[in-house]
Amino acid sequence: MVSPLVLPRSMTDHFSIELAAAARETQAALQSVMVEMGALPVIAAMGYAVAGGKGLRGFLARESARIYEVPQEAAIWPAAAIEALHAYSLVHDDLPCMDDDDLRRGQPTVHRKWNEAIAVLSGDALQALAFELVAQPDVGDAEIRAELAYSLARAAGGRGMVRGQALDMAAETADAPLDLAAITELQSGKTGALITWSATVGARMAKADLTPLQTYGDAIGLAFQIADDVLDVEGDAATVGKAVGKDQEAGKATFVSLLGLEGAKNRAKSLVEEGCDALAALGDSAESLKRAARFVIARNN
Repeated sequence: MVSPLVLPRSMTDHFSIELAAAARETQAALQSVMVEMGALPVIAAMGYAVAGGKGLRGFLARESARIYEVPQEAAIWPAAAIEALHAYSLVHDDLPCMDDDDLRRGQPTVHRKWNEAIAVLSGDALQALAFELVAQPDVGDAEIRAELAYSLARAAGGRGMVRGQALDMAAETADAPLDLAAITELQSGKTGALITWSATVGARMAKADLTPLQTYGDAIGLAFQIADDVLDVEGDAATVGKAVGKDQEAGKATFVSLLGLEGAKNRAKSLVEEGCDALAALGDSAESLKRAARFVIARNN
């Protein structure tokens, strides 16, 4: 049996192939919707923004649905929705008024390739598209669609991702660096909220108990951010696909600065173990989610 703390290189490569195949299917669903919107620059920017990512959030949505035997033709739309919403967050996060980045997924950021107005509008449109996708009839009955839209709004807005981003920006001008509890709270919103929502899609669509997948999502969402903090120290821009070392240069508190490099890695491994343990009640059907958890801390971008 493979330890939940270690993913051998062969398994990392195999999961990367599995993840890439799922990402292509999710991106194809997104492109099929966007092609109907015409050829305006803002639509081109939307397509550009959703292309090239790992597709982990969409993968979690579809795999959690598979566990509960939710048809994939229904689950593809929440998966596409979360990838659209995640892409919007990246487009806006890269803007000069936020993180001011020039590179994303190894390509120029949207505001660099077009301009700031197109970046703002394409992000706005991707956010709206996410709610269009979870609300369409193919997803399920009205109760399921309402639950997905309601829970996604909470995960994305002032209770979740946006709250975390606001706390992150406020920390840049704070008198003292954040402590571990504050960083954990911040990243549970900024990074973790959308990952947790993705992991719970299947249970929401099946009207099942959210607890196992909620616990799993919370754990790997935090592990994902810790892995990002590690990559910011150990990675290079060509591999990671975005600028690295910015947090250290800015003197920001991160899991690495607070726990040390090895301490951060060990905390991420512990969180992966917690996430995998939470899936025990779901049996062998959750193996793909366990592989995803291990991949979160084994990835190099």
